[in-house]
This record gives sequence, C-alpha cells and structure tokens, in this order.
Amino acid sequence: MAKLLKALYALVVNNFLSILAVAFAAAVLQRGWPFSIDGVAIWLHAQRPVHLLTAAILIAAVANLLRARWPRDVYLVEYGCFRPRPCFRAPFATCREHVHLLPYLLDDKESLSFAIRLLERSGLGEETCVPDSYHYMPPDRSLAAAREETELVIFSAIHDVFAKAVAVTPADIDVLIVNCSIFTPTPVFTDMVINRYKLRAGVRALNLSGMGCGAGLIAIGLARNLLQVAPPGTHVLVVSTEILSSQYYVGSERAMLLPNCLFRMGAAATILSNAPERARFRLGRIVRTMTAARDADYRCIFQEEDDKGIRGVRLSKDLTATAGGALKRNIVAFGPLVLPVSEQILVALSLLKRKLHSKVVRLYRPDFRTAFEHFCIHAGGRAVIDEVQRGLGLSDEDVEASRMTLHRFGNTSSSLVMYELAYTEAKGRMRKGDRVWMISFGAGFECSCVALECVRPAADPADGPWADCIHRYPVQLPHL
Repeated sequence: MAKLLKALYALVVNNFLSILAVAFAAAVLQRGWPFSIDGVAIWLHAQRPVHLLTAAILIAAVANLLRARWPRDVYLVEYGCFRPRPCFRAPFATCREHVHLLPYLLDDKESLSFAIRLLERSGLGEETCVPDSYHYMPPDRSLAAAREETELVIFSAIHDVFAKAVAVTPADIDVLIVNCSIFTPTPVFTDMVINRYKLRAGVRALNLSGMGCGAGLIAIGLARNLLQVAPPGTHVLVVSTEILSSQYYVGSERAMLLPNCLFRMGAAATILSNAPERARFRLGRIVRTMTAARDADYRCIFQEEDDKGIRGVRLSKDLTATAGGALKRNIVAFGPLVLPVSEQILVALSLLKRKLHSKVVRLYRPDFRTAFEHFCIHAGGRAVIDEVQRGLGLSDEDVEASRMTLHRFGNTSSSLVMYELAYTEAKGRMRKGDRVWMISFGAGFECSCVALECVRPAADPADGPWADCIHRYPVQLPHL
C-alpha cells in the first residue's frame, strides 16, 4: 500500500505542470468558445500592418536569443572497448606463482601473504588480463614495453569504434582527447593516434594526464563543453586508458602493492558529436567535484617513492571512505539536476523536519532509481562498489554491471565505466529512452557524474568486449 501511495504521489507531483497546463487550456477554450477561423481572420485584418510586423520581428528575435543561449545538445555517437586475447590472462594460480618468485617479496612473508589475500578478496576473476610485460620474471618495466602496450590497447579500441560507427571516418574527427594518468611518452598519445590514423592537419589535440581513474568522464565533460560552442556536425574522439607496463611496483610496501593486484589492461574510445544523426546516447548533466583542498583526500592516491627509493602509487586505507565523502558532495550538486520533483520535495521536507526538531532526525535518502534505469559505478574495488551501493540504497541488480566488469576485466582505470555500459547492452537491457548514471573516482581526489539517455540501442548488443563471455554472466561471487 505504501508503494502504491508513493507511486501515486510521484505521478501527480512530477506531472503537476502538465496537469496545470491542460486545466488552463481547457478554461481558455471554454471561455472563448465558440470561435472560428473567420473570426480570427477578421481580427487580424483589423490590426495595423506595422503592429503585426513589429510583433513578428520581436517574436523572432526572442526565439533566436533563447536558441543562442540554450545549451546545444551533445550526443555519444558510438563507443568501442579493447578486448584482450586469452594469451594475456592472469589467473590466480599464475599470480600466486609469480608473487612467490619475486625476489623482493621472498624475505617479507607478511607482504607476500597480504598480496595473495588481497587478490583472493578483490572480486577479480580468472580471466582478467595484464600486458606481456607482466608475464616476464621480473616484469619488463621498459619504455619499449610500455609503448607496445599503448599501441595495442589504444589502437584496438579506436579500430573498434570506427568499425561500429561506419558513417564516421578518421577524416571526420575535429578534436582528439586522450587521457592516461601516469605514463606520458614523448611524443604524446595524441601524436601517436594522429600518426597512426593520419588525422587531418587541422585537428585539435588535447592530452590529459595525472587524473587517475576519473579522467575518462572528465575527458567526456571537456568534449561536451567544446561541442556546445563548436559548429554543428563537429566530431570529438575521446580515448581513455591506463598503461601498466612501466608502472609495476617492485617493492614490498603494502599500500603500494595494491595497484599491482587490482589494475588490469584496457582502453575505450568514444566518438561524440553535436549533431543527432546516427547518435546512440544523448549526454545529460555532468557534475565534477574536487576535494583536493583536504590534505587527506589529496594524498589518498599518491605517486611517490617508498623507503627504499622505489617508485609506485600509494593507495590510502581511507580510500573507500574518501570516495564515499566525495560522492556525497557530488550528489548535493548532481541530485537536484536529475531527480524528479517528487523526490526533491521529500528531501526538502526531511531537511526542514531535521532543522525544526533535532539533528538526530534521519535525512530522507532520495531514490535515484526514479531518475535512472542503469548505473555504471567505477569498480575501483569490491569495497568501493559496496560503499556506493549502501550510500545510494541500490539493489544487487543495480550494481551487477559494476561487479561483473570488475570480475571479468579488473580495474581498467578510466575506461572502466564504458565496459560497464557495454555489459548492460550485451545483456539486452538497454531500451530507447533509458537513462544511465555513470560515476567515476580519481586522484585528487575527484568524483565525476555523467547522465546519459539512450537514443538508439545497439544494433548488435553482443558485438563488443563481452562478445565471447556474456552468456556466462552474471556469476555468483564468493561472500566475504
């Protein structure tokens, strides 16, 4: 009964303006009835021509002014993801064997057992993949190995997106944005892509680094801002990746061993445009929150050297709590932009009740499932997904795409949310008009949220990174 009453309340409140407009139109028609086209023609004939011309000019001017100030819609035309071959697999047995053979862990039994225990509890499956360099003993951290991995993952993702978006060719790309956090070669990634695909000389190229796993949605936000002021028909190619080969940590600090256990190879390429032709999704609200002013958040994901001078990335033990706090701050700005009026009223009443009575009154948690059908939460780790699920009150089905992507592909950093979107489509769950909420976290600390609306579902949902394994998912994860 309570659910029925809440549904009826939401139906009335969310459509209040429509109901009011219908009632107003009915009252006007009733008051002016009967009227005829001849009567309207007589009234227009009685007006002075100069007045009619002035009114027409004013209406046209106001319409043009509103159209110029109204933000231009931006669309996601197509996206593609790198799909690793089975030869790159890193099953648990191989990882355990390698860990036991690493010379710098042989004398540190505690760090050795910590790495194995972390891997077993990480939520990663047996099919996650690492680059060739990780299969060497010791791992190959050379520049040549990193370049080889870069060309493999980036070019594969770009080839995939152009194969799907058959109407868009490399010659149609006007802006190129590539993001990768730690590894930054010379020439940079954008130059590598321009050289490989022979992009035209006038292409605008932007290379982003140091932003961690959240850089993928940051790059999409940047592309959106550029497209809103660009001429109609402009195309932007966004490539998101993280290159692992040169960043393998060869020390024994526990906090710096975490990236070795969680991160896996991957890349995603996305074509965006400000023209609706052949678009698959329409971009909605984008909100980015930065908490770097807080020292604890700033050092939460930090690249530095350990006591022995070995470089790596240190992940704070407070990472999960930091991500939850950043998401709360983001929701304060993002929620009012996407939630229906019915949920916003309930939040406002909850805040008023707390202010009038006492601070012990529990605030109402808005139901974001009234605004979105699908959720792509950055699967930075099993604990991160658990924290976001509890904070937003989501069901296991809502976070299925995140858990299964972590299990199959591991943490692929900034490209991860696109693998989750591909999972939802591969399962055949995406429908026209469905809304998607993408959430990513990154170094800084940063939290980014992007809303998408499906314009046209995929013609072949299984044609993507999940093509050879979607029939096996979802899988039952061990309870910890």
